[in-house]
Amino acid sequence: MKLLQKFFLLSVIVVLAAGCAPKNKELIPVRLPVGYIPNIQFAPLYVAVEKGYFEAEGLSVDIDYSMESDNVALVGAGQLQFALVSGEQVVLGRAKDLPVVYVMAWYEDFPVGVASMKDQGITSPADLKGKIIGIPGLYGASYIGLRALLTAGGLSEADVRLDGIGYTQVEALVAGREDAVVVYATNEPVQLRALGYDIDVVNVADYMELVANGLITSEKVLKEDPELVRKMVRALLKGIQDTAANPDEAYEISKKYVENLAQADETVQKQVLAASIDFWQVDNPGYTDPQAWENMQNVLLEMGLLQGPIDLSAAYTNDYLPEQ
Repeated sequence: MKLLQKFFLLSVIVVLAAGCAPKNKELIPVRLPVGYIPNIQFAPLYVAVEKGYFEAEGLSVDIDYSMESDNVALVGAGQLQFALVSGEQVVLGRAKDLPVVYVMAWYEDFPVGVASMKDQGITSPADLKGKIIGIPGLYGASYIGLRALLTAGGLSEADVRLDGIGYTQVEALVAGREDAVVVYATNEPVQLRALGYDIDVVNVADYMELVANGLITSEKVLKEDPELVRKMVRALLKGIQDTAANPDEAYEISKKYVENLAQADETVQKQVLAASIDFWQVDNPGYTDPQAWENMQNVLLEMGLLQGPIDLSAAYTNDYLPEQ
């Protein structure tokens, strides 16, 4: 009888303990726009999802491949918590009274450059004078980067001929339709060299420090839920650092998220990933440099895209980065 009583008492304790045990909290849904199609350059996101870095922070992240300018407006309007955008979009957005704030750098260096065939002799910004330059369009990071290079070379748009070609830089250059093309330094130059072409690339980052892609949120989110921002930043930085440390594993993970990656030229795609790692903010994770913001604003003022300076101190912060 005593044995039965002990067994019953033990059962009650187990049941009560189970009832008191903390239940798994519901994950917070986050839609994260990245402004481009699925690509190996987003490997850190895929790693963070697949290896549970977001989930460990209580987040359920859905990667959204939609246009960058729309995302800035949606974050500013409180319809999105976060987005990955280029630095100029933050400055331009705040100039329109959108309360967006850049909280984590993804890229350390502005990833735009100008590629040309070796026989063009374009090895510095000044060499662009008189050239026909293919560009996706007169908008976005490509246009900002080109204008920064022209400024560095003492040139203006009047000194070159710009040709809107969409995202056909590789084909246009190979066909000889352009003297040079504006590219993402982590992408088209790798493709061109893999095809056997001898090219020169003049990178913006070699001549001017500008604010590149990073994570933005709104002033409202920062005020009402600063811990959500810290969680998102921590998970993203883990994804970046893990990818940089284990690129082969990250590549395999990315096959699940990038259509046809498994059928693509692995050598080329791994070179794209390696080039991306070189541009990511790995050494001082997430940090954004105040001077890069000053430079970016000056370029936008020179282009006439800003009517006057904005308060840059409100446009970005390093306060939500993990302590080193």
